[in-house]
Amino acid sequence: MTLRLYDTATRSVRDFVPREAGKVGVYLCGLTLQSPPHIGHLRSGVNYDVLRRWLLASGYQVTFVRNLTDIDDKILVKATEQGRPFWSIAYANEQILAASYRALNVLLPTYEPRATGHIPEMHELIAKLIDTGHAYPATDGSGDVYFDVASWPAYGALSGQSPDAMQPAGDAPDRAKRDPRDFALWKGAKPDEPAEAYWPSPWGRGRPGWHIECSAMCWRYLGAEFDIHGGGLDLIFPHHENEIAQSQAAGLPFARYWVHHGLLSIAGAKMGKSVGNTLDLTYVESLGVRPVELRYYYAAAHYRSLIDYSEEALREAATTYRRIEGFVHRAAERVGAGQLGVLPAGFAAAMDDDLNTSAGLAVLHDLLRDGNTALTNGDDVTVGTTLAAVRSMLDILGADPLDPAWSGGDQASDLRGVVDSLVALALEQRAQARARKDWAAADAVRDQLKQAGVVVEDTPQGPRWTIGEQD
Repeated sequence: MTLRLYDTATRSVRDFVPREAGKVGVYLCGLTLQSPPHIGHLRSGVNYDVLRRWLLASGYQVTFVRNLTDIDDKILVKATEQGRPFWSIAYANEQILAASYRALNVLLPTYEPRATGHIPEMHELIAKLIDTGHAYPATDGSGDVYFDVASWPAYGALSGQSPDAMQPAGDAPDRAKRDPRDFALWKGAKPDEPAEAYWPSPWGRGRPGWHIECSAMCWRYLGAEFDIHGGGLDLIFPHHENEIAQSQAAGLPFARYWVHHGLLSIAGAKMGKSVGNTLDLTYVESLGVRPVELRYYYAAAHYRSLIDYSEEALREAATTYRRIEGFVHRAAERVGAGQLGVLPAGFAAAMDDDLNTSAGLAVLHDLLRDGNTALTNGDDVTVGTTLAAVRSMLDILGADPLDPAWSGGDQASDLRGVVDSLVALALEQRAQARARKDWAAADAVRDQLKQAGVVVEDTPQGPRWTIGEQD
């Protein structure tokens, strides 16, 4: 079956045909580093990591580029407010972002360029646009350079908006623009902004506009035309609309498919620093929810769907994952971890259908019931084949419990070690009570563990325990 993706540009699900057979170039708009990432930002990393893993599993060689915006109006505002160099703010938040992605088992990108490292490419693109009549330097002495929206008839096609109905770009004073909708490609130096946030250019000392940064980095790492451009729904306009216009006006065919993920809201409002409703990975962990469980929470929803965060839904996802994890560990104890197996046809079909992870997980849960029954009946052959299939599906989602990424020396793993020791102590006390035929004391230990969320199963090999109820 051929992978089919929803393409925002055509507003349709269509067959994915890469530009070059066997190879796929993907560009994901990364974060603007004015503040630490929240769990809405992290959804983006997980969603496109699943896409990348599925492309790899489908036999493609993937070049995956995820940029970092380390120079931007918002960062400069923070720098002025805090009296810090802009780059120190960007770098500190970059480190937090990298640690969060590691905790969530997001694969490292092939390249992770910073905007400040690609000023020459931006200058070259801007020069092309001026030469072809699609951009102009401001005549007010500001040093600004603007894209001429009226010169590009296709402007608005991605977002489905009519240019006549658009509001002013709002990224610079209208006085210097031919049209209020024109957007800045280059911003001249301003006396009220940090003196170190500027570079020399043919149009005077200044810094890049937000949109030209991504066009330049796409061009540098993926060439004039590439396969998939990704980002959140909130980037369709103006960011991605402007990227298409300036890139194609400069003679670059640009992206063949536009893939956008749904946002994560809280109480119906978009999660964001400006709203003051952000939650980060540390907060999630303080609830007793591990990063792998947060990753499962993201993956359980279709990537294009809106997730309206609630603690109850997050805990339900964590409990569901623990049931899956419990089967994997019990099965591995019985028959060995083995190797990843063949993906069930139903799961593969779901993933080829616009990465329908929710339908794919339905296949997983059907198999899980068979696997738990096989464990109870001592059917080791079925246990082994089910374990391989379940692990293979979870591997595509980046959530295989036996993946070494989840057994590193991080805080969550350390916490699991403490829990292991405490449960082992309780089970030893229970065993001693059973040995002296003090059944009431033994049952009391088991009931206390159950109240704490630990389920004990007596087997011929001895007691096994899992967190959460078993299927």
